[in-house]
Amino acid sequence: MSAVREIRRHSLAAIVPVICFAAIGYFAYHAMEGEHGINAYTRLTLQIRDTRAALAEVTAERQTLEHRVGLLRASGLDADMLEEQGKKILGLIKPGDRVILGR
Repeated sequence: MSAVREIRRHSLAAIVPVICFAAIGYFAYHAMEGEHGINAYTRLTLQIRDTRAALAEVTAERQTLEHRVGLLRASGLDADMLEEQGKKILGLIKPGDRVILGR
């Protein structure tokens, strides 16, 4: 009987540490892999960086287009820009013209 009693006493004493280790393991796993864990934070940080780069690219393109549209407005019509766009869109040039197309 004393062997059974010793086993029971040691197993009861081991229950608290086992529960603590299980809780620590559970929280450690979710701190890494959970919805708000370190891996999710890293993915979101990379996604934010990529999105900011795309935003900078689109913003630069928008500024370029706004500048070009501003040159075509009636209040500040640039004759050279108008002629360039007409030649580019219609494909019409005068004999003897040399056309150097950018972009």
